[in-house]
Amino acid sequence: MPANIFLVGPMGAGKTTIGKKLAEQRGLHFVDSDHEIEARTGVDIPFIFEKEGEEGFRKREQLVLQDLTAQTGIVLATGGGAVIKADNRKHLKSRGFVVYLHASVAQQFARVERSDHRPLLVHGDRRATLARLFAERDPLYREVADLVLDTDGKNAKQLARDIELAMQRDTAA
Repeated sequence: MPANIFLVGPMGAGKTTIGKKLAEQRGLHFVDSDHEIEARTGVDIPFIFEKEGEEGFRKREQLVLQDLTAQTGIVLATGGGAVIKADNRKHLKSRGFVVYLHASVAQQFARVERSDHRPLLVHGDRRATLARLFAERDPLYREVADLVLDTDGKNAKQLARDIELAMQRDTAA
């Protein structure tokens, strides 16, 4: 079995919730890359976006992902835009088992519509922004994924079990 499991997908797909359950099941350490960025900088992500813009945030994210993906024995929940940079995709693909948690735009919207901690959703039509981001990023999620799981209508415990079973099948093959 791979030493690391990396979860990718859009905001609202459940990466953090599912990642915690999966780490618990497998006895691995759980890390959320967004929380790690906040811990290392001492400020929250909306503040980084406000002061440095998305590009400044993406540079910080790239450094954190380079470090985290080099660790062993972790379940990593990445930010929704982690797949944008080619280096991030390369590190994710080569250093662990990557699971794309696919969520419909409707599900994403339902989960994040009231969140004020999502800098990309601060201005404009949230549903339209989610749809645009999904269209841009879905091919990148699929590019790095060893497994694609649809999360709509499923709970975290079941999805963590589904990942576990898929990994066992992958190892047996």
